[in-house]
Formats: sequence, structure tokens, C-alpha cells
Amino acid sequence: MGNKVVTFTEQQLEDYQDCTFFTRKEILRVFKRFREVNPELIPKSMTENQAHSILVPVHEIEKLPELRENPFKRRICEVFSHDGSGNLTFEDFLDMMSVFSEAAPRDIKAWYAFRIYDLDDDMYIGRGDLLQAARLLTRGQLTARELQDVVASVLDEADLDADQRLSFMDFEHVVVRAPDFLSTFHIRV
Repeated sequence: MGNKVVTFTEQQLEDYQDCTFFTRKEILRVFKRFREVNPELIPKSMTENQAHSILVPVHEIEKLPELRENPFKRRICEVFSHDGSGNLTFEDFLDMMSVFSEAAPRDIKAWYAFRIYDLDDDMYIGRGDLLQAARLLTRGQLTARELQDVVASVLDEADLDADQRLSFMDFEHVVVRAPDFLSTFHIRV
């Protein structure tokens, strides 16, 4: 009795509940999942500033079963890491898992999906972003001509203002019409 390890303070748990789509129980499950990535690095108790200071290297995060086969695993980590490096603190990881949760609303999921596809971080998904995304998604199975055709088709379909790039509004317009978007932009906790 009395040997129970306190993972987070009550205030931390309340704060995490306020800024995620998770319950306390889910937050603790996410922490358990995070700790499994590198138990030697991540303490059982994160009651100090460790939740936003201990960084797990991106190459370890990419090994998670939920990300391992995803061609965008590196980019996902970069988008959610507070410094853009891909290395994640617990708070970065919690944000990522919250956005990929079933409870996250479509508009938040759409914003982060847009950020993931905006590979050059210029706030547009341009030809270069689309080419790189198509290469990642097809794992090098298409010829250069086929990749160009895919990019042209995407721009033809989704570029509402014909400026040869997708703004967030263009992207969101397509995502809203995609019936499987919510089910594919998802990681179960």
C-alpha cells in the first residue's frame, strides 16, 4: 500500500484533458504507449518538466506499429514536434495522438493532414509537394510521366482558384467530400 507511482500531477492531468480530446484514462494509456518506445529514457513519473523536455528520437517513434508502415511517418513526427525536428516530447506525442483520435473533429484532422502534405512548409501544397507525396504513396512504383499525370489530375480536381497549388481551403474542400477521410486519419488509443 502507498507504493503507487504518480505519473502526473492532478493539475497536469486536468491541463492535458483541457487541451486534448482524451479522458484521464486515455491520457495515461497514451503515456504508457509513449513510455514503451524507450523505457530507459522515459521515467514512470513525469511530474516535473519532463513531459515537455525529454525528447524521444524520431527514429524510435517511427518504429511504433501505428507509424511503421506509413510512408509519411517522418513527416508526421516533424509536424507534431514542437521544434520541427521529428523528435517528440510526451506533450508532442499526446498532441499527435489526440489529433489522430476518433474524438478529434474533422476540421482539426484536415488542418494537420494539410500540414503533413505541405512538405516544404510554405502553407500551400504545390507541385513539388504533390510529386513527393505521390512518390511516397506509390513507393516508387510509378514512372516520372505517371507521377506528373497524378499531380495534374489532383490539381485539376482540387485547385479551385487555378493557381497551380492547393491552399488549405482547396484541400479542406476535397477532404470534406472524402467519406473515408476520418477513418483513415486515425490511430486507436
